[in-house]
Amino acid sequence: MIHVNENYSKLQASYLFANISKRVREFQQQHPERKLVWMGIGDVTRPLPEACIAAFHAAVDEMASADTFRGYGPEQGYAFLREAIAVNDFQARGADIAADEIFISDGAKCDTGNFQELFAADIRIAISDPVYPVYVDTNVMAGRTGAGANGRYAGLTYLPCTAENGYAPELPKAAVDLIYLCSPNNPTGAALTRPQLEAWVDYARRNRALILFDAAYEAFIRDPALPHSIYEIPGARDVAIEFRSLSKTAGFTGVRCAYAVVPKPCMAWTQAGAPVSLHALWLRRQTTKFNGVSYPVQRAAEAVFSTAGQAQVRRLTDYYLRNAGYVREAFQRLGLACVGGDNSPYIWVQVNGDSWAFFDTLLNDAGVVCTPGAGFGQCGEGHIRLSAFNSFENTQEAMRRIAAHLPVHRAA
Repeated sequence: MIHVNENYSKLQASYLFANISKRVREFQQQHPERKLVWMGIGDVTRPLPEACIAAFHAAVDEMASADTFRGYGPEQGYAFLREAIAVNDFQARGADIAADEIFISDGAKCDTGNFQELFAADIRIAISDPVYPVYVDTNVMAGRTGAGANGRYAGLTYLPCTAENGYAPELPKAAVDLIYLCSPNNPTGAALTRPQLEAWVDYARRNRALILFDAAYEAFIRDPALPHSIYEIPGARDVAIEFRSLSKTAGFTGVRCAYAVVPKPCMAWTQAGAPVSLHALWLRRQTTKFNGVSYPVQRAAEAVFSTAGQAQVRRLTDYYLRNAGYVREAFQRLGLACVGGDNSPYIWVQVNGDSWAFFDTLLNDAGVVCTPGAGFGQCGEGHIRLSAFNSFENTQEAMRRIAAHLPVHRAA
């Protein structure tokens, strides 16, 4: 008799964004005449940078000739892309990262979800609350938690991120082994400062812990005092894995290209206390389970790091940050506190009530789709997340509609 992995039964009935899509689909079936403005799921809307399109076309043309055709590529990525990333994303900021410590993939979601496979089932895990659901759900699937209740799972150490602590996770009182950090944060939009990251690196070094650092939104940081990479912090090479993505940076959500940085000094340990290279383990995992990102996509990704590509990506992220700033200021005028929207494409709004009820209000009354904070964890209740990944015209329309209907909700 074939048995299922019963850890899946601990998961919520559906993934957060699938639940949102289901509610919106049902609403549109009932109200086909209503035009919705999507400010919920963080999917980009602007075209790819011109440099990427040109590189894409050139690479596709190469695939049309027997002389330049490419078959299987290296599972860890082509050297031309890994070198461009190492130089531009890390070495240019003083971070000591080599090209062969970078692994090209098809998404940071996949990498952050898959990396936990390298670790024992009984490790102690710390996760911010609110949190990107993938970090939690993949560990639930792996059997590292108990049952879920009230938006939390037994066996995880939750790090509350609230208005009182500036939405920044504080060091756990008890020792943990694996720490998930995201900066700028999804969903709150808050970015960790250099002293805050230094404290986490020091903690990890003292406790032989590992930090999984999700930097998928670092390209939106505009404050020069904020670090873009955890490797800007001394000692981080020993205790941190960093994940990055071109999805929001260069509009690659439908193209798929990301990368994980696994420094060679980074170790985990056997039960007997022997050190094991995480770089070697991840290389073994990827060569077994992954066939690499396509050659045309990697050439398009390489173009992101060209002089023209960098300027075009900057304009792209500036466009979305303009939307984010507009949303933030509009909510502040309505008297609601916000975080994010300045160094992040997400705006985290305090609505002081049931977040799913607020979601329904915006959907039904204003025709605007947001993301309810409760879907990100217990501490997300009383908040909503709005995404800046839309046209500026749609962003203006969404805030006009919200301003017209929000006073009714606030007075209730």
